[in-house]
Amino acid sequence: MEPQTLTTRRVLVARPRGYCAGVDRAVEAVEKALEQYGAPIYVRKQIVHNTHVVRTLEAKGAIFVEETEEVPEGEIVVFSAHGVSPAVHDQAKRRQLRTIDATCPLVTKVHNEAKRFANQDYDILLIGHEGHEEVEGTAGEAPDHIQLVDGLDGVGKVQVRDPERLVWLSQTTLSVDETTETVTRLRERFPNLLDPPSDDICYATQNRQVAVKEIAAEAQLVIVVGSNNSSNSVRLVEVAKDAGADASYLVDNASFIKEEWLDGVTTVGVTSGASVPEELVDQVLAYLAERGYGDVRQVESVHESVRFALPHELRKDLRASV
Repeated sequence: MEPQTLTTRRVLVARPRGYCAGVDRAVEAVEKALEQYGAPIYVRKQIVHNTHVVRTLEAKGAIFVEETEEVPEGEIVVFSAHGVSPAVHDQAKRRQLRTIDATCPLVTKVHNEAKRFANQDYDILLIGHEGHEEVEGTAGEAPDHIQLVDGLDGVGKVQVRDPERLVWLSQTTLSVDETTETVTRLRERFPNLLDPPSDDICYATQNRQVAVKEIAAEAQLVIVVGSNNSSNSVRLVEVAKDAGADASYLVDNASFIKEEWLDGVTTVGVTSGASVPEELVDQVLAYLAERGYGDVRQVESVHESVRFALPHELRKDLRASV
């Protein structure tokens, strides 16, 4: 990055930011289902954790419900990107619902790891946030073998049957640094703790954290666009502060920005969570431009090119209708 003068007001925009492949796939799945089958299409939980995305899909005919019991028998229900437990699949089957599983493939990978280690009679320490939908779905794969470790405070509470048959897995949207620290603490208690076969924290979460670290090192203020129930967006705020930003705030959209945040600030960093459409970032940049922050620079840390195919249930019907 080039040095700045004291009078320059600039914006450093992190790349990558916004939609990851799993979110893109899930949102497109609901949109294609509405086109293919017509409204209404039911969606269990928020398809992704973003208020704007949910409202946009509702306007197109999607109906969001908390549980499958709220879906009329025989209707179509889409499972969110965060994944569901086997019990939810069973409930849908009992109600004769047609299901489209939009679980992110990287979450499905963690589910498969949980099943495999449970079948080998391992105790599984699942690092994640209590109550998060992804954690509930993963834990539901092997409830007798999985115990949640919610950050460093949870390490001391862990009780295992055999410390020689112990593995850790994680929620995909955690802070990389915090998870590493949690694993280090766990390994102090359990030296033979196994790592998952491959990193559970998804590529997009890691890439967005790397990118926000780069801009936070030079920004007095970092604005993260995302909803407050989005784990990966909340983590970006924390990572930005840890990486050197004087302040960092989470905003659903530009209307949430407070003028006083900009007092004395010459460099603003901007990024967005993995479930945030780019139009919301554009609105933030327009807000900043109106206040003199016209020098906008894209700071690319990692190039992303990952794409995921649509859920197979939907692909089959789309092919048949061509």
